[in-house]
Amino acid sequence: MLVDQLRSLPDEALAALLRMRPDLVVPVPSDLSALALRAQTRASIARVLDGFDRFTLEILDAARLSRGGPEDTTDLETIFTLASGVDRDTARAAIDRLRARFVLYGPENALSIAVGVDEVSSPYPAGLGRPASLLDAGAAELVADPARLRRTVLAAPPPARAVLDRLAAGPPVGTLAGGSDAGSPVRWLVDNALLVPVPSGGFELPREVGLLLRRETGPLGALHPSPPKINAPAREPKAADSAGAGQAMDAVRHTEALLVALEAEPAAVLRSGGIGVRELRRLARSAGLDDASAATLLEAAYAAGLAGEADAHAAPVGRPSPETQVLPTARFDAWRASSIARRWTDLAGAWLTMTRQPGLVGQRDERDRPITVLAPEVERSGAPATRRAVLGILVAQPPGTAPATDELLGLLDWEAPRRTRGRESAYREVLIEAALFGVTGLGALTAQGRALLADDAAELGHDERVAADPLGMRPEGALSPDDPPSTVKVLDALLPAPVDHFLLQADLSVVVPGPPVPELAAELDVVAEPESAGGASVYRVTPEAVRHALDTGYAADDLHSLFRRRSRTPVPQALTYLIDDVARRHGGLRVGGAGSYLRSDDESLVSEVLADRRLSGLALRKLAPTVLVTPMPSARLLQELREAGYAPVPEDANGATVRGRVRVRRAPARTAGLARLGPVDAVAGVQLTQPRLLGIVEQIRRGDVASRTARRAPAAVRPGNGSGPVAVQTHSQALAVLQQAIRDKALVWVGYVDAHGSTASRLVRPVSIGAGYLRAEDERTEMLHTFALHRISAAVLD
Repeated sequence: MLVDQLRSLPDEALAALLRMRPDLVVPVPSDLSALALRAQTRASIARVLDGFDRFTLEILDAARLSRGGPEDTTDLETIFTLASGVDRDTARAAIDRLRARFVLYGPENALSIAVGVDEVSSPYPAGLGRPASLLDAGAAELVADPARLRRTVLAAPPPARAVLDRLAAGPPVGTLAGGSDAGSPVRWLVDNALLVPVPSGGFELPREVGLLLRRETGPLGALHPSPPKINAPAREPKAADSAGAGQAMDAVRHTEALLVALEAEPAAVLRSGGIGVRELRRLARSAGLDDASAATLLEAAYAAGLAGEADAHAAPVGRPSPETQVLPTARFDAWRASSIARRWTDLAGAWLTMTRQPGLVGQRDERDRPITVLAPEVERSGAPATRRAVLGILVAQPPGTAPATDELLGLLDWEAPRRTRGRESAYREVLIEAALFGVTGLGALTAQGRALLADDAAELGHDERVAADPLGMRPEGALSPDDPPSTVKVLDALLPAPVDHFLLQADLSVVVPGPPVPELAAELDVVAEPESAGGASVYRVTPEAVRHALDTGYAADDLHSLFRRRSRTPVPQALTYLIDDVARRHGGLRVGGAGSYLRSDDESLVSEVLADRRLSGLALRKLAPTVLVTPMPSARLLQELREAGYAPVPEDANGATVRGRVRVRRAPARTAGLARLGPVDAVAGVQLTQPRLLGIVEQIRRGDVASRTARRAPAAVRPGNGSGPVAVQTHSQALAVLQQAIRDKALVWVGYVDAHGSTASRLVRPVSIGAGYLRAEDERTEMLHTFALHRISAAVLD
């Protein structure tokens, strides 16, 4: 019956079904019979039921409860009667949702339920037990007399009545543990046939008893035709946006700190995958974060392509292969140089669409091992849908609405109860992560959070339009002239304007009154040491920082010029003296690579170094009044001298100073892994645009026609029961039929023996005969086939 109804649908309606249930085309079914069979499978039905709201599932329970008769069907009026406490239009809308997805199908007076529904749903529709006639003869006799049933229920002692009321609310089953003793409420109910023992060791409340107890609430119990209301106090939208903007800045700053820590000391990847607990704690301490927040930011950075894996430096010959490390990618450098709003958009966009659930980090897996950050166990394909479900509720509320967590979970439970129940912790994690990234502020969705979701939806619409019209030939396939909402623009308006200056204090502290422009941030990283970050960050100029700036190529005059140009306050005299003093000592010692050597134009300085007991481990030896040598490498010589308070600089073989900007390693570039929803089928990984859907429908219909026609093949060309063909024609007769078909360009059934000796038949349109072969076009596949004439056993015009 289902296949007949699918066959009667127009192409647009069938395409709409495939869009609502995209798993039905993975892979594309061969014909409508295969489509009908797949639409009733357990997995497909479970997928479609997961998307229904609570009221739609309650109406489905009403259909399951009311079906009967030889066809095991129900009808529209019976369902309306069971849901009598609900407006008919509301109930009709729920029935239409079920029928549109073919969970219910057939005419209104004989609605059938898809076979797989009972397999994936509760065995007790609407929380009611099975009919008494299926449970026990004594219970069936009791419920057959309504007056006696009411008297028995009214005679139940208060403890027994409490048990009945609890079971009537559903589920209608329980256990007999401790309830089989004489005088217990359960024993009284069993003895009076109000409860029926079941083979599993428990008991069940007959359906008729449950219906009697629900006489006030209705046969289906309390129905929920509308979602629960959000009664949360409204925040001031500007306050929520400001709080979210601050969180966004912190998220970007902490992510950068984590990646800088990985740059300085890459984290080793465990054999089982991911970064170890100690490495995560080290990174978290360096960024001033707790472990959970650090794990979330690292996962988002990895998903955004800012971090990746690379092999460590090659190991010596005969040693094990180098380990794999996590470190920043080349994209991190470009990301770090962009604006805060752009960096946040990349990071938050990756979080929104990544198929990772950072909240699992720190929990135990099935082997009782801790789950680590970036480990394979954190992968969850449903994570994007979880985030979108939570944010979808927030975006539907007026700006500034901050629902309580329990209110939000209650609304989620109404919208998709099958998907929500048992996963409440995952939804709570989404709220925590959204606050961490600044998608929410003070519990409300921020302006940048709304823009992020709008940009994502606009990108999905763009992808669908491009897929529908890849050449841009049709006007309706063109992009909208209105630009989609830009997350970068929205966040830029909320963030303080970037500054290109700082305020120098007398204590050599540097106050940056806002987010620094990328050029200023790069300069401060070289010439000062950070002390605190936030809306206004604080740095400090130290002798070590000045020496580091000189090592990287700055001259003393360059530093004086930089501080005069960038500072809005007078440059303290102490800073000028500090720069000149460090510059005067800088380069007084020269380190080379002879084994290595140390030289200086100042003989007294060379003598001082040679006599310094702290450097005795270098085994320095004087070659000349201005030259010392050591068997140690130049890198260690530099380190030891600097730790002793000297300020040496390295030089090359020609005596030129080598500037000390360290070359950093980068992981290979990697693309961000995004999981789009909406028109994109999460199962097939393809875009189900309308042209593609109509093409699939056409393919299914052609296959259906071919399969139906194949069953009507003439008896002359059908395979026989033996090992050879059925002798119904002579070879000359078959050849004459084929020649006639070529002249008339007609379809012909061809029976033939294939290369394995089996007989088969095919409906084709002959094209030509020559050189002992027949060339013909298959109507179903539109492919040209070649048949050896001596293998053709029969030919019959269609």
